[in-house]
Amino acid sequence: MNIGIFIYPDAEVLDFSGPFEVFSTASRLCETENPFSVFLIAEGGATVSARGGYKVLPGYSIEDHPPLDVLIISGGVHTAQMENTTVINWIKRQAESVKLMATVCTGIFLLANAIQTLSCKVTTHWEDIPELRTMFGRLDVLEGVRWVDEGSIVSSSGISAGIDMSLHLVSRLHSEKLAENTARQMEFAWTQNT
Repeated sequence: MNIGIFIYPDAEVLDFSGPFEVFSTASRLCETENPFSVFLIAEGGATVSARGGYKVLPGYSIEDHPPLDVLIISGGVHTAQMENTTVINWIKRQAESVKLMATVCTGIFLLANAIQTLSCKVTTHWEDIPELRTMFGRLDVLEGVRWVDEGSIVSSSGISAGIDMSLHLVSRLHSEKLAENTARQMEFAWTQNT
């Protein structure tokens, strides 16, 4: 199963590194199979400067990545991406073909901008909830939850909550046992809430 994580300049480091670690660890723990192929995708193939100047070389660009089963959109300083029609149109196309779209933190802004008909329960970083409600009144924005699963759309609150959400996705896409083993391997106290 191909898990693509979209990053961009000033993306929050743990928003993409946390989910990457969850899926790569889950795959490593499977002795008889490799259930997940996880990789980073950016608009271009060049190095991306994430928050704090953290330099990341994505595995693929939006033009050359393998077909995706799951797309995770990281959060961060997302405002420039909201105006980037190339990225927004790419997200829209992915939403039409992937099995599942997931967002971490402010990544939900990009998804809601790409899918103008999106109307479901979501969450984001507590600091961004008022803006999300103002910009996208059709969304039912929940507070005080780590993640929300609405079937084909899964969103998490801020930063470290993306790890909780990704463990939930492992349990959903593979097994609860693998998710529990992954959390244990990562020495992470998995918060399981909806």
